[in-house]
This record gives sequence, structure tokens and C-alpha cells, in this order.
Amino acid sequence: MSTEAIPAEKRKRNYNALFGLTLLGLLLLMWIVLAVATPSFASALNITNLLRQGSLIAILAVGQTFVIITGGIDLSVGAIVGFTTVVVALLINAGWPIWAAVLITLLVGVAIGLFHGFGIVRMGLPPFIITLATMTSLRGIGLLMTNGNSISINSDPFQAFSRGSLLGIPYLFWMVILVAIPSYVFLHHTRWGRYLFSVGSNAEAARLSGVNVPRTIYMAYVLSGLCAAFVGVLLASRIGIGNPTQGDTYELQAIASSVIGGTSLFGAIGSVHGPLIGSFILSTINTGANLLNVNTFWQRVITGALIIVIVYFDGLRRRGGK
Repeated sequence: MSTEAIPAEKRKRNYNALFGLTLLGLLLLMWIVLAVATPSFASALNITNLLRQGSLIAILAVGQTFVIITGGIDLSVGAIVGFTTVVVALLINAGWPIWAAVLITLLVGVAIGLFHGFGIVRMGLPPFIITLATMTSLRGIGLLMTNGNSISINSDPFQAFSRGSLLGIPYLFWMVILVAIPSYVFLHHTRWGRYLFSVGSNAEAARLSGVNVPRTIYMAYVLSGLCAAFVGVLLASRIGIGNPTQGDTYELQAIASSVIGGTSLFGAIGSVHGPLIGSFILSTINTGANLLNVNTFWQRVITGALIIVIVYFDGLRRRGGK
């Protein structure tokens, strides 16, 4: 790294840290306002439910962030979630050990990610098209596998996991930490993470500098598919059924969380902590709106407006930096 790049890298890290603290402050402010507006918000039961709800989207948002940083998009993560709830349910009901059923389900997510990478790298398809096709296809395949019905999971230990807690904190939130720590190290402290940023900034320049661009794209989509499959396992544990229609709109929530967390849809800008906080900001908006009896349709309007504003200012920032 050149001496000129070192100050730039420090400025980037300082900006990410400041932005993360700003998001965290916003989240805490929302919690305080809602606790004053409706006392039931601060109840232990509501906070626990909020953490469980936000945890699933948080893990999805991390995987989505890897893809967006490369300048791509993964619209299939919600469908992968629904499809993998069916896969893990069928395996457990067929008598497979829980650990084996979970492992195979995660490998299904990896395989889907590899398929996306193949479609983009080898077939030359835009990420939007290949992941949109997968989203539609997985919903249909899942419905064919289940004949349009839900599959009840016959395993109390599997279902008990999502309801359990450690030190008063739900296991689902601990799973966020389990994903977040290695993801942070991978993205911000390894060469593979730097490759993601370089591909998102300028794929041709990255190739000329020695980066294996196809392998990097494969890696991003595999990580996204793996995170989505993991969420599918956790969701199946939480609701106790496998249903291909589960995870509907999850892809939009994951993208929104990532964007709210500071990830640029233009690529090359993003972090791990930002989307995590962004997912809990979204969950807080949804939970607060429900407690305040705000029409659920307005929740979508608010989320959409928030995305437009953030992407607009992101575009202004990029133009101002040129």
C-alpha cells in the first residue's frame, strides 16, 4: 500500500466508524421515543421479540452487503429462505440427524450461490436477471415439493433452539454475533474483503492489478446464499414449519437494511456493522408502528421513502467526490 493510500484508508475507516455511531445513536433515540410513547415497547417480551425479528434480517443483510459491494444484487435471498425451510423440514422429518439436515441445507444455499456466480461470470447474465429468475423458480420448486402445503417439523429440540436464550438474550441474536464477527474480519481485515471492494469500484482495474474477478464474484454470491440458507434454518426452527412462501419480501428488507446501513448500491462502499444496525432500525420502525396502531401499509411507504432519500444522498456524495 502506498503512502498516499494510508491516509485515505484511515479517513475511510474513520468515516465508517462515525457513520456506525450515528446509526447506533439513531436506533437508541428511536427506542427512547417509543418507550415514552408506548410503555409496552420497553417490556422484556417486546424487546426479545424485536431482537428475534431483527436477527433474521440482519444475517440476510450481511450476505446481501457482500454482493452489493461488488456492484451486484441478489433478489433471491427471500426465496432461498423459504425454499430452505422446506429442505430442512423434509430432511428432519425423514429421520436425518439435526446437524446433518442443517449442514445439507447450508450446502444447498452454497450451491445456489455458485449457480448465480456461474450465470453472471460464464453466461454473462446481469445479477438482477439471474437472481430474479432464481427467486421465481425456487418459489415454484418449493410449492411443487410440498404440493402447496406447509410441512410441520417433528422435532422438539430443533424448534426449542429458536425459543431459547443465553444470559437473557435470545439464541437468534447470538447467531447474529456468530455471523457478524467473522464477516467483519473477512470484509475489513483480509485481502478477500479488499478484493470485493476493488471489484465493485472498477472490475477491469481490479483484473489488471491481479485480482481474480470471477472468483471474487463467485465468493460474494456463495456467501449471500449461505447466509440466506442459514436464515432459512433459523426461521424453520422459529415457526416449526417448512413453507416455500416464507421469506416473502425478505430480499427487500435485506436490501433496505444494507442501504440504510451505508452500503452504496453503486458498489465499493459498505461495512458489516452498518447493515446490522440498519436491520434493527427497520425492525424498530415496524414494531413501533404496530404498537402505535399505524396501518401496516404505511410501514412500507416509510421504508421505501427512507431508501429513496438515502440512495439520493449517496448519489450526491459520489458526484461530490469526483
